Amino acid sequence: MFSWRADDLGVTRAFTSRLGGVSTGPYAGLNLGGHVGDDPLAVEENRRRLAVALGVARERLVLMDQCHGAEVAVVSGRPERAPSVDALVTTEPDLALVSLVADCTPVLLADLDGPAIAAVHAGRPGMMKGVVQQAVSTMRELGAVRLEATVGPSVCGRCYEVPEPMRAEAVQAWPETCAVTWTGTPAIDVAAGVVAQLTRLGVGVTWVPGCARERDDLYSHRRDGVTGRFAGVIVRRQP
Repeated sequence: MFSWRADDLGVTRAFTSRLGGVSTGPYAGLNLGGHVGDDPLAVEENRRRLAVALGVARERLVLMDQCHGAEVAVVSGRPERAPSVDALVTTEPDLALVSLVADCTPVLLADLDGPAIAAVHAGRPGMMKGVVQQAVSTMRELGAVRLEATVGPSVCGRCYEVPEPMRAEAVQAWPETCAVTWTGTPAIDVAAGVVAQLTRLGVGVTWVPGCARERDDLYSHRRDGVTGRFAGVIVRRQP
């Protein structure tokens, strides 16, 4: 179920894989995305299994209606409807925040000295619009001081081909995003840009290796077109 997981300082941080789910067809495995055409009953069962693996109630699993923007929602429970944002922040224990991806960069944030945690969905548009900075700013407004980020697997720079004007725009803002594909064409490394943003903000970073397009155990829209979604998820345990 998990491609990577860490449990320390009362916080669970994890990135799921395709393994351990009930979805079939192009979504085969643990598809957690309810907006990609999969059977809703299969998606719900996959989400239930994730909650069980995390040790939280299903209703404590909070997802977003992701829109490639920079909006942040502070939640104190599971909203009636998933908020249209690309970052969730909470100070409530045993509330699992989820970022769904299939090439974009999942970012998990935790205050090492306080209760605040966050899950961020950072695609190229969100990275450029500042979703990471907005999430960090929101956490600091809630009193967070010593932040640590875990950046999960995403499409790598070698596999994210883009038109040259798009790369030039990204590189002008964040030179670390400059990349070329395996064949030498223009590309963007979104995760490298995210790491650069976090570093500039004074946030410690753990970068979990792995390219979604190159790994069969992860969903990749660039590789497969119609596909599911894996997740970055974070939860702080009740003291």
